[in-house]
Amino acid sequence: MRVLSGIQPTGRFHWGNYFGAIRQYISLQDEADEAFYFLANLHALTTVRDRETLWENTLEAARELLALGLDPEKATLFAQSDVPEVSELCWLLMTGTPMGLLERCHAYKDKKAKGLNADAGLFTYPVLMAADILAYDSDTVPVGEDQTQHIEVCRDLAGSFNHTFGETFVMPKAKVLESAASVPGVDGEKMSKSYGNTLEVFEEPAVLKKKIMRIVTDSRPMEEPKDPETDHLYQLYRLLATEPQREEMAALYRRGGFGYGEVKKALAALAADYFTEARRRKEKLDADPEYVRQVLADGAKKARIKAAEVLLRAQRACGVKG
Repeated sequence: MRVLSGIQPTGRFHWGNYFGAIRQYISLQDEADEAFYFLANLHALTTVRDRETLWENTLEAARELLALGLDPEKATLFAQSDVPEVSELCWLLMTGTPMGLLERCHAYKDKKAKGLNADAGLFTYPVLMAADILAYDSDTVPVGEDQTQHIEVCRDLAGSFNHTFGETFVMPKAKVLESAASVPGVDGEKMSKSYGNTLEVFEEPAVLKKKIMRIVTDSRPMEEPKDPETDHLYQLYRLLATEPQREEMAALYRRGGFGYGEVKKALAALAADYFTEARRRKEKLDADPEYVRQVLADGAKKARIKAAEVLLRAQRACGVKG
C-alpha cells in the first residue's frame, strides 16, 4: 500500500485537523509500504496571498506534524512546491480535462453560488490535486467524506489518460476517514478556521481553557437529563477521554443534576494532558529550525525521484518525449 495525502498550511492545526485526519495519517505510516505526506503550499496560494505568512505557515505545519508523531523515518514529508514535476504533470492532465468536469466541482460551485470571485487556481484546483496523487503511484488516499469528489476526478483524469495513451497511471482509491466530519467547533458547527470556532492543538493550556469555558451550550436546567450523543461539548470530551471516562461522563449526562461548567473543566484538564508530549516535542523543534528544513529537503529529494519517474512515463506516453 502506497499512501499519499496533503494538508494545506493555512494556519495552525486545530482539533478538527488532528482528530479528523492527522491522527489517521500517523497511524497509516505504520501500515503502509510507503507513505508520502506533503504540505500543499501551492494549493494554499488560492487563499494565502502574503509571502511571509505562507512560508512561515509551511514551516509551522511541518513542525506541528513532526511534533504530533509523523516520523520521517517511516513517512516522506515535503513541501508541494519542492517537487516541480507535479506542476508539469498537472499540465499534461489539464490538456485532457473537460471544462464541465471542473465546473461541477464543489469548491468552485460553492464560491460561484455565493457570488464570490473564483480564480483559475480554484477552478483547476482538482487537476493539481490529481497530479499530486498520480505523481507517486499512490493507490490509497485518506480523505474526509467531503473530499471524495477529488478522488473521483483524479480517477476520471487518470482513466481518460490511460485510455488515450495507454496504461500510465496507477488508479488510486479513497480511504474515507470516518471521523473527519465529526469534530464540532466551540459553536457546535463543524470545526473550521473559516468559521472562527477552532480549538488549536498547540495553544497554551491557559488560553485553551478560556476558549473551552466559553463554549456555547443550551439553556436546559441542571437537573434535566441530557442525551450525550446530541451534545457537542460531550462530542469534544469523548475525543480525548478513555473509554471508562466516556462511560462515566455519558452516565452523568443521562442522570442529570450537573452544570455544563463541570464538563468544560473536565474537558480542559483532559486537553492539557492529552497534548503534553506533543507540546514538548514542538518546543524542541521550534528550537532547531535547521532540523525541520532538513527533513523537508530530504523528503523532497525522495519525492522528486518518484515523481520524475512517473512524469517521464507520462511524457513518453503522450509523445512530448521520445
